[in-house]
Amino acid sequence: MRHGCGLGVVTRNAPRIDGQEDLSAPLPEALPTTMELDVLYRNEQHALVRFFTRYRASPEDARDLVQEAFLRLSRINLRRSGSISRPAEYLRQIARNLLKDRAKAARRHAVDAHVNADDCGLVGVDELARLEARDSLMRLEAAIKSLKPKTREIFMAHHLEGLGYAEIAARTGLSVSGVEKQVARAFDHIDRLTGLH
Repeated sequence: MRHGCGLGVVTRNAPRIDGQEDLSAPLPEALPTTMELDVLYRNEQHALVRFFTRYRASPEDARDLVQEAFLRLSRINLRRSGSISRPAEYLRQIARNLLKDRAKAARRHAVDAHVNADDCGLVGVDELARLEARDSLMRLEAAIKSLKPKTREIFMAHHLEGLGYAEIAARTGLSVSGVEKQVARAFDHIDRLTGLH
């Protein structure tokens, strides 16, 4: 059940010495009261959270946006604008405006973050580096092929299949230290032939 809450105001203007009303003097009655805001908050908070989450805000962001909406409402000077006859509708309009502001900020951010490809120097293909990499790969492949079959099998199981020394030992029937020696031999052989390791 929603409680009615009109954000009305008692408009007493401070008299000046010359008998005119002082419109610049802030009066506490000119702002929505804490009690009025509290009742409105209890009545509208959950609906506003649902409203914001429906428009892709996370639950945490939705709660922040609800707080921002109520903060904006609390700052309205009713003395200058008169009373708000339908505060819940006014609050929903504030919420819609917050979403519009958020969308504008996101668009500005996207435009600011955009980098035109023509404006940045793209690195071209370094043909020399590509040829050197291809040469190194060919030397590595030749070095691996020149390993003894058992050493090559152990090396490939460890480096390509990612098996541990104990798993390779179980597979080949060697001891763990024997597998370690075979891997060390493979590295020495590859290093001698390629200089890559």
